[in-house]
Amino acid sequence: MSLLDLPGARERRVRTGGIELCVVELGDAARPTVVLVHGYPDSKEVWTEVARQLADRWHVVLYDVRGHGRSTAPKPLRGGFTLEKLTDDFLAVADAVSPDRPVHLVGHDWGSVQSWEFVTVKRTEGRIASFTSMSGPSLDHFGHWIKQRMSRPTPRRVGQLLGQGAKSWYVYMLHTPVLPELAWHGPLGKRWPQMLQRLEKVPAGDYPTSSLPDDAAHGAWLYRDNVRARLSRPRTDAYAHVPVQLITPTGDVFLSEKLYDQLELWAPQLVRRSLEGKHWVPRTRPDRLAAWIDEFVAANESATEDGRPVQDTAPSGAYSERFGGQLVLVTGAAGGIGRATAFAFAEAGARVVAVDRDAEGAARTAEMARLIGSPAAWGEAVDVSDEQAMEKLAEKVAAEYGVVDVLVNNAGIGLSGSFLDTTSEDWKSVLDVNLWGVIHGCRIFGRQMAERGQGGHIVNTASAAAYQPSRALPAYSTSKAAVLMLSECLRAELADRSIGVSAICPGIVNTNITATARFAGADAAEEQRLRKRTSRLYGLRNYPPERVADAILKAVVRNQAVVPVTPEARGARLLSRFSPAALRGIARLKPPL
Repeated sequence: MSLLDLPGARERRVRTGGIELCVVELGDAARPTVVLVHGYPDSKEVWTEVARQLADRWHVVLYDVRGHGRSTAPKPLRGGFTLEKLTDDFLAVADAVSPDRPVHLVGHDWGSVQSWEFVTVKRTEGRIASFTSMSGPSLDHFGHWIKQRMSRPTPRRVGQLLGQGAKSWYVYMLHTPVLPELAWHGPLGKRWPQMLQRLEKVPAGDYPTSSLPDDAAHGAWLYRDNVRARLSRPRTDAYAHVPVQLITPTGDVFLSEKLYDQLELWAPQLVRRSLEGKHWVPRTRPDRLAAWIDEFVAANESATEDGRPVQDTAPSGAYSERFGGQLVLVTGAAGGIGRATAFAFAEAGARVVAVDRDAEGAARTAEMARLIGSPAAWGEAVDVSDEQAMEKLAEKVAAEYGVVDVLVNNAGIGLSGSFLDTTSEDWKSVLDVNLWGVIHGCRIFGRQMAERGQGGHIVNTASAAAYQPSRALPAYSTSKAAVLMLSECLRAELADRSIGVSAICPGIVNTNITATARFAGADAAEEQRLRKRTSRLYGLRNYPPERVADAILKAVVRNQAVVPVTPEARGARLLSRFSPAALRGIARLKPPL
């Protein structure tokens, strides 16, 4: 769907400095205005899906930067793209679409670069209510960043300079005369859409537009008119006079995250967020961007109306910058490790889908997750062993909440008893949940992650029993050993898609799995006695599931392959690698039940 095909879209022309800007508006003009500014070599269509999602609540305005899309280009081009003239353009648009109240500004790439100018110069004070920046630093801040590292060149600082210098290779090319224009009007312009789809996983649609070659040729002057001048003589008063939300794509190939070190000095009211994605996140992650923009704008509007200071809307937990706003799905979330994991991600600001066969338990977990800090949480009643039910769940989640960023396959059941007492029905029930549940989750949600092309992470809860043989747990241990090997294989397969896979191997953890575990060959009374005794032993061990949840979050952050949790799990892992015969000897011992 093209931008002008969106419901209520309307176009107007705004004259400024001898040129005409093409401006498109969506939503109710009586509501607060959000202005979206595109980057290079884009046009306003890069924002189509973000704008569509924001228009239900806000007055959304997009415009083609001078010389791009349906806006006219200055004559001559040289000197026509300075930050001062771009500021004139922004103020003309703001006065036309929102003459009586400040606007909320959002910029990507060069849209963010120029927007940093807008929010740090005196003449825009009172015209901007907030600024959301992504993939585009202030040239003034960048200039000071370079000077600091050149004046005191430690090995780390030199490495940062060299790293960003390598990422900025295209900037040098755009400063060369004529060559960029020839490339964009030639093979580069023709191949650019396919390059974006292949390298950035940008979906096809109304972007890029047919004006791309001219846009890119004109836009080269953004760099030529501004970069060298500002980097060599950065302003010393480039302080943001509005609240700023910084969204940093973790896979941006053009900009180092280190560029934003000490940004708080320049933007006192700063909210930081990290997003798994590459450079063109307005096209690849519109759902996440729209949610964050909506949240930030709403917070600043509310603060303005109440006359109170703007509060930091980002979560404040230890992992908030990594997981804030991400979508995390946890199976077996009604209790135990699953519930603790859902709460840990909620505290880090993630959106949580709590999945369990127990509908009421899943709903309670979701409700508590919202209270703990999750911006949104949902409970879903699904049997993970049911392939069709999992397919439907994945379709619903993708359609209503987005593609999952972190999947935690945690659902599992316990079964104890000798092999000869374990029936085929016992084996089927254990494998259906413990193994097939993990397979369904990995296959269905993993495919969605891979097709999105922006990375992700899969966590599979195995067990220390996966590598520790036991005469009492043949079925359970077999299922968990299979989960461990599946995780290792999947990790190798998905590595080149930037999807991490971790196998978590807890030992004895105090959860309610012992209260529902089955004991092969035991009658009802004996089974109840064994459950109580096992629960008592696990209770005496008293290793809380919250510590496993913390290990899960660390595993995702560090992209760890196999994570033994609890001292006995780590000890058994060590023995399995260096003295497996000792483990076999321990396996012969009869458990004290």
